[in-house]
Amino acid sequence: MFNIVLYEPEIPPNTGNIIRLCANSGAKLHLIRPLGFELNEKQVRRSGLDYHDLAKINIYDNYEAFLTEESKKRIFAVTTKAKALYHDIHYNDDDYFLFGPETRGLPAWIRQHDQTYAQIRVPMIENSRSLNLSNSVAIVLYEAWRQLDFVSGK
Repeated sequence: MFNIVLYEPEIPPNTGNIIRLCANSGAKLHLIRPLGFELNEKQVRRSGLDYHDLAKINIYDNYEAFLTEESKKRIFAVTTKAKALYHDIHYNDDDYFLFGPETRGLPAWIRQHDQTYAQIRVPMIENSRSLNLSNSVAIVLYEAWRQLDFVSGK
């Protein structure tokens, strides 16, 4: 089972869409506070439809708490600042894909943290800022799952 990690997500509909994506792919969702919204907020519920009960969601007070709970895992920091492309990596079914807040991305200290296995990016044309967060999550998650022939992991 793959793991999607959202560090300090800000936009409720993006997280709602990602909840729905995780429920439909079997991925586990990890949310790291502070969140820019309440999970019971109308926009999150609307985007996630009725998938909240089907999704596996863990919430952590901060990044250190996340690392303590999920230590010794392969964490891929997904960032526009990476050189490696997401599709050039061979993934394992228990990998973690870490995404930053929509307005500022992952901070350098997390991208360069000793527990970050690698930094990867989704290619875009020059001078583009970034893709929508839920679109980026879908692209990376489905490539990793495709590599496993769409077989669910653990």
